[in-house]
Amino acid sequence: MTLPDEPHLAALAAQLLGSRRGLTAAERALINPDLIFTEQHLNAVRAEIVAGDDPLGTAFLNLRSAEARRARGAVYTPTGIVDAMLEWALGEPGAAPARVVDPGTGSGRFLLNAARCFPFAQLIAVEIDPLAGLLLRANAAVLGFSDRLRVHVGDYRTLKLAPITGRTLFIGNPPYVRHHDISDAAKAWFGKTAEKFGFKASKLAGLHVHFFMRTRELAQPGDFGAFITSSEWIDVNYGSTVRAMLADGLGGTALHVIDPSAHPFDGAMTTGAIACFRVGNRPETFRVRQVASIEQLSPLGQGTAVTWEAVQGAGRWSTLIRPTQSRPEGVIELGELFRVHRGQVTGKNAVWIVGPDHPFAASLPVRFLFATITKARELIAAGTVLRNAGQLKRVVDLPIDLSDLDRSERRAVNAFLAWAREHDAHESFIATHRRAWWTVGLREPPPILVTYMARRAPTFVLNSAGARYINIAHGLYPRQPMNQRQLDGVLRYLRQTVSTDGGRTYAGGLVKYEPRELERLYIPDLNLLSDISAR
Repeated sequence: MTLPDEPHLAALAAQLLGSRRGLTAAERALINPDLIFTEQHLNAVRAEIVAGDDPLGTAFLNLRSAEARRARGAVYTPTGIVDAMLEWALGEPGAAPARVVDPGTGSGRFLLNAARCFPFAQLIAVEIDPLAGLLLRANAAVLGFSDRLRVHVGDYRTLKLAPITGRTLFIGNPPYVRHHDISDAAKAWFGKTAEKFGFKASKLAGLHVHFFMRTRELAQPGDFGAFITSSEWIDVNYGSTVRAMLADGLGGTALHVIDPSAHPFDGAMTTGAIACFRVGNRPETFRVRQVASIEQLSPLGQGTAVTWEAVQGAGRWSTLIRPTQSRPEGVIELGELFRVHRGQVTGKNAVWIVGPDHPFAASLPVRFLFATITKARELIAAGTVLRNAGQLKRVVDLPIDLSDLDRSERRAVNAFLAWAREHDAHESFIATHRRAWWTVGLREPPPILVTYMARRAPTFVLNSAGARYINIAHGLYPRQPMNQRQLDGVLRYLRQTVSTDGGRTYAGGLVKYEPRELERLYIPDLNLLSDISAR
C-alpha cells in the first residue's frame, strides 16, 4: 500500500496499535483522528507484518528523505544482518537473556525478531524519533509482544535500567551521526564517562561511539551483545575508545567487517562492521574476518583467532583483518624516497580561496595569489600530468610581516583583511593557532600530488604546473634529488598498483590514506624505476 505522507503513516500505525495508553505526548501529537483506514487495508498490513516483513518501516524510509533521516542516523538494517546477529545471540553460551535492549530501535527490526527468539525476555526499545516509536508499537501490537515491551522515546544516553535477575542482551544498529551534529553537552558527557572508566575520549567521536560508551556504563558482568555500525572506528583515532572498551570491560569476542563494495545498507553509502561482546567475560582470543556479502555473515562465530596482545598492539584493527604482508624482495617503502605532507587547511575557504566571483579577485597583489588545487576532481580530471594551472583558483597567502609591502599593496591588503575580519576569518580555530592569522602557509609545490579520500583508489598526478594544494590532497616531496625519468617511474608504478586496500574506510564508503599510510606503500628500488617509466 502506498501512503501519501507521514501523517497517514502515523494514522495507520495508531489504528494497528488500537489502544493509545502509554504513548508519549510526542507520539500522540502525530495522530490525526480524521485519517481512517478500512479494515481490509489494516488486515493486509497485518498479514505482511506476521509474515516477517516490515511494511511500516519500509513506508517510513520511502516517505522520509535520506537527508532528513541522516540527521538522526536513521539507517534501517537489512534482514540478512538482523538474522545473522540474532543467530549469534541464540548460540551464545549461558542462559537466555532476561532482557533485550535495542538502542536506536527504529521500527523494531532487531527487537521484534529478538522477541520471537527469546519469548520470555523483557523488551526495551530506545528510539528518539516519535514516529518510529509509534511504528514499533504498532508492529509489537500486531505480533502480540506489547505486554513485555517498554519504549523509551528519547536519547539512549539517558536510559535507566533497573537491576534484574538474569542477563541483558544489547543488540541493534546504533545511529550514525557525525560529531558536527552532537551538542557540546553530549560531548562533555562522553568525556566524563570515558574518564570514569579510564578511557581516552575524543570530541570527534560519532554518536555510535557514544552508544558503545553508554552500553559500557549500563551493562553488568554476564551481559552480552552485538552492534552493527559503520566500520570507521576500526582505524580512526576517535575509534580508539571503542577498541579500548572491547579490549577491556565490554569483552570483545569478534569483529566481522562487511566489504564496502557490498553496500550493506540499502540507499546508504556506508560501511558495516559487527562487533560482538561478552561483558566482563572476554575470551582468550579475538576473532576477526571480512566478508564479501551479507550472505556470508552467518555464522558469526567464524573468523581468525588473534591474541589480545596482538589486538592491543595494533593501532589499526584493519591490519588484523588484512594482515600486513612481509616486504617482498627488491622493494622499498615509498617513505624512503618521499616525505608525504597533507595540504594546508585555510580555516575559511570562502575567504582565502579566490575565484572569479571573489570580491578581491582583481585588487589583491598577484604575488600573494597562488594557483592551488582546491578540489580533488581537479587532480582526477588532470590525468597523469597537471600541465596548466590557469584554470585553478587562487589561494591568498600573505607574509607574516606586512611591513615590506609598498603603499598600494598595503592598502589593498588592509582592505582585504578588514573584509576577512567581518567574515570572522581571524577567529577560526586554524587562524588562532597561526603565527599570524592572515598567513595560510601554503607548502612549496611538490613534484607529485595525490588525492587521499574518495570511493576509489588515490589518484597520483605529476605536478608540472607547479600548483600549490590545500587539505584535499597530499604532496610527495623527494628526500633526495630525482631526475624526471625516476619521477615518471614512481608515478606510473603508483597509478598502476595502488588500490583502496591500504587506506582507512569511513562511513559513506570513503577510503582515506593518511600521509604515513602512503609512506608505507611498497615500490621498486630506485634503480628499477627508470625502467618502469620507459615501458
